[in-house]
Amino acid sequence: MKARVTVSLKPGVLDPQGRAILHALEGLGFAGVHDVRVGKVIELELADGTTPEAVEEMGRKLLANPVIENFRVEVA
Repeated sequence: MKARVTVSLKPGVLDPQGRAILHALEGLGFAGVHDVRVGKVIELELADGTTPEAVEEMGRKLLANPVIENFRVEVA
């Protein structure tokens, strides 16, 4: 069984990595980009029977910082 946890910064949290990418894109001539936000995708290979609730708990306790990040879980 597989799960994907997508972690992103909450709105209003500064994203210096996203800002650096935006400036690099502008430097390369890509003028149409207005903002960049950087996140991460964590793919988990799970034992059969692992519940979506268990994956949610993993996200809350370890995979995301709930103070500054949101996360979304997709279980396949």
